[in-house]
Amino acid sequence: MPKVLTVDEVAQHNTENSIWIIVHDNVYDVTNFLKDHPGGKKVLLKVAGTDATKQFDNFHSFDVAKKYPQLLIGSIGAANTEQETHAASGDGPYGDLVPFGDPYWYQDFYSPYYNETHRRIRAAVRQFVETEIMPYAFEWDEAKKIPKELYIKAAKAGILPGVCGAPWPTKYAQYPPAGGVKPEEFDHFHEFVVTDELARCGSGGILWGLTGGLGIGLPPILKFASEELKDRIAPGCCSGEKNICLAITEPYAGSDVANLKTEAKLSDDGEHYIVNGEKKWITNGVFADYFTTAVRTGGPGMGGVSLLLIERTRPGVKTRQMQCTGVWASGTAYITFEDVKVPKSNLIGKENSGFKYIMFNFNHERMGISIQATRFARVCYEESMKYAHKRKTFGKKLVEHPVIRNKLAHMARQIEATHAWMESLIHQTNYLSGNEAMTRLGGPIALLKAQSTQTFEYCAREAAQIFGGLSYTRGGQGEKVERLYREVRAYAIPGGSEEIMLDLGIRQSLKVAQFYGAKI
Repeated sequence: MPKVLTVDEVAQHNTENSIWIIVHDNVYDVTNFLKDHPGGKKVLLKVAGTDATKQFDNFHSFDVAKKYPQLLIGSIGAANTEQETHAASGDGPYGDLVPFGDPYWYQDFYSPYYNETHRRIRAAVRQFVETEIMPYAFEWDEAKKIPKELYIKAAKAGILPGVCGAPWPTKYAQYPPAGGVKPEEFDHFHEFVVTDELARCGSGGILWGLTGGLGIGLPPILKFASEELKDRIAPGCCSGEKNICLAITEPYAGSDVANLKTEAKLSDDGEHYIVNGEKKWITNGVFADYFTTAVRTGGPGMGGVSLLLIERTRPGVKTRQMQCTGVWASGTAYITFEDVKVPKSNLIGKENSGFKYIMFNFNHERMGISIQATRFARVCYEESMKYAHKRKTFGKKLVEHPVIRNKLAHMARQIEATHAWMESLIHQTNYLSGNEAMTRLGGPIALLKAQSTQTFEYCAREAAQIFGGLSYTRGGQGEKVERLYREVRAYAIPGGSEEIMLDLGIRQSLKVAQFYGAKI
């Protein structure tokens, strides 16, 4: 554990042979880092033995320091230790307490939705994200992949299966939920907290790379597949040893799922499907071991669609990475199936009932997108608020300019309105049956998705304006804002484009209202 040091002790280490510096009350020995410092050693020599927080903040996000835990040797006073203990306990206000930087209940506002188990899982996931993901997000995003070990770590931490919905898949998950939450306690708000906290990494590519395929590819198997197929596929996915994705979108059919063309025809012996077709923009498809695939087994339209589990190892399966504007680390793939022979036992549910399963799955997918987009909007806001408190223009801090406060205010009001709507709809899922939720919540969740992605786009744009040139450069202080600005379209289009969602939201809500006797 880092020891407690004094400013005077740090001041004594001010030569090239021994350089200590203070950054945000943490003490770093950067002696052996001189030759590796991107700005050259003279930059560090100028601040040797001093508090270099101001100089550090002029060029870096604090996440950068977390990449070098070996340089951390202590802290000034006991403030950090006390803060970490307080945060870990889950009692009282939590986090940095930036106004609107976290949901209201983090500030100890009263809420009917959360209890001590949600606070514990929040603290556990935040700790994981800040130590295992944030320091490396830029590096992994630039490399367009994340290390395999991260999946294993996330599984062991009790996080990975948490994005597949409630209840917790106890039979298939080797490890219990994070934060000491009992499997039987895990509800839809625990999943909400897990997804929301993961999104604090500020990278759609990392988030989708880790959980994107799992969160939408495994639920149809858990809900509709045979016990044999569940036992064969689910454990490896929950442990992080295997990856799965959902393969629905095609070059010919995106939101128009009923018109997909990939065919699965029964073999002459009736024991196999022979699959031919193409899938496009498939998240995790580059590295997935399994593809939960929408295929046409019957006639035209929604009544001829089935879901089929296809293993990568089957001859005729080919994938290639697509070069997209954003979400680089998510392994977005173009997939071709050429005479792929798949056992009939890999059918998920009943033949020609796949459209229903896909629609059932869409509510969960769209809610996940809404949660992520809203937290990304918060990240843009929080980064902007923090930057506005340290950046000076025309003799005063940015936050002292009314035009900047106006931008922050509009960002905050949209984020909070969207978040409150999300909480209300998630609350319903804790009580409604699966079929009820699919029917009654389909319209509102579709509208919520459009609301959340438009809020995200607005906040990304305003954050980019606040950061100025820094938001136009990959890396550095504006790293998260630059990256998230590129990733807006990855949220506004997949899972149902905004235009389709707005139309669907009204049509579906009207149908439900008329069923319940609306006087229209």
